[in-house]
Amino acid sequence: MIVRRAFLSLLLICLGCSAQSPPSANSGAAPPPPPDIVHAVERQVRAYYSLPASVKVVVGPLRSSEFANYDALNVSFVGPNKKQEFDFLLSHDHKTLMRTTKFDLTSDPYTEIMKKIDVSGRPARGNKDAKVKVVSYDDFECPFCSRMHQELFPGLLKEYGDRVVFIYKDYPIEEIHPWAMHAAIDANCLSAQNNDAYWDYADYLHANQRAVGSERGRDGQNAELDKLASLQAEKHNLDVPKLQACLKAQDEQAVRASMREGETVGVEATPVIFVNGQKLDGAVPAEDVRLALDQALKDAGVAPPDHKPATEATAPSK
Repeated sequence: MIVRRAFLSLLLICLGCSAQSPPSANSGAAPPPPPDIVHAVERQVRAYYSLPASVKVVVGPLRSSEFANYDALNVSFVGPNKKQEFDFLLSHDHKTLMRTTKFDLTSDPYTEIMKKIDVSGRPARGNKDAKVKVVSYDDFECPFCSRMHQELFPGLLKEYGDRVVFIYKDYPIEEIHPWAMHAAIDANCLSAQNNDAYWDYADYLHANQRAVGSERGRDGQNAELDKLASLQAEKHNLDVPKLQACLKAQDEQAVRASMREGETVGVEATPVIFVNGQKLDGAVPAEDVRLALDQALKDAGVAPPDHKPATEATAPSK
């Protein structure tokens, strides 16, 4: 599954734009390309994008385009679990195939991404009314997520104060992180009662992944996660019977909804953070996050904090 996700990500990067809408119903009457052209198109795209044999190339019918001397041509890449459709242009003399990217300058891409992310009810750190939102798709068992978590908290949170709000979303990668789903559910059980309990739990897990992973077997790891959640319930005076019922139910619905949402905005691995819609992939350095935060603040009309360089150690007096 990870390999498939990585392949689809690389494919989209190579193509340089999002999947286009399929042809309209009216295009059904358009003539199909001659078999030799279909064969040539398939060989060209397979070679150019290094498509594996498991991906089927389907060439659609020709239809009129807005470009003189070219017809529009839909080409689908059909993998084992996913289908992507793209528009190409084929010259009338059938000698040239082109891929074009069309941008709508009336729409802000970052704003459109944020519209797809539902942050209602999610645990947050910082000023909930801040004009800059940092949304992180997180996996509690992911070592790179742990590294990113340490970059964000407490350093960047303290540095940016009430200018920014940090919000976590769930994206456990079950194929390689066996206890990540259980951890996400337990964290959400805490979040349902207390925001601080969620963050204390998140801080502990990201700092002590090995301690949980060292427990014997999946049952032992899950029992440890439930124990840690129960300790947070005691610490924050939560409704313990309510929490225990939630932990026992292990309802995956909300977590899986978050994962599906992540896929719609291009999340395929973790960590991924969005700074007012700008995507930062992987455990990027704190300085990269600062650059994105500062630009988002400027765009929102808010002055970034004064990033003072670390002071040099003062020489001892004689």
